[in-house]
Amino acid sequence: MEENKNEEEKIVEEQTIDNTKIQEELDKQADRLKRLMAEFDNFKKRSAKEREVLYSSIVGDVACKLLPVLDNLEKAASAETEDTGYKQGIDLVLKQYIDVLSSFGVVQIESIGKTFDPELHEAVSMVTDEALGEKEIKEEFRKGYKIGDKVIRHAMVIVAN
Repeated sequence: MEENKNEEEKIVEEQTIDNTKIQEELDKQADRLKRLMAEFDNFKKRSAKEREVLYSSIVGDVACKLLPVLDNLEKAASAETEDTGYKQGIDLVLKQYIDVLSSFGVVQIESIGKTFDPELHEAVSMVTDEALGEKEIKEEFRKGYKIGDKVIRHAMVIVAN
């Protein structure tokens, strides 16, 4: 009888050891799965951010190439002409062009009357003007544009005082 008890105890002990090993392996696999899920989640977030940066960069590059066309349209719209139909057509094309750029997040940098910011503006000249404050922008030679916080073209300005 004692022999059967010892055998039963050995079997129970072996099963306990096997169950412990199985539980350790399950815990190890569960931990591995959690780590893989976290890595995959981080990968998705990183990929989404990279796509967003790439999209913004591509739009910025294309918009930068198109800005000289916008400058020329603005010059054409400001030119004096007696042909009102022509003038209206140029104004409509200019408005449409600006709307298309705006739909991609391209916005004009405000300059005149603002304080000079080297992150947004490029100073081409300085003048003394008692009517204006220190580092206030008096005139704008070329408009600047940005997408979000990224400047795609600095505004060329004259700074007072």
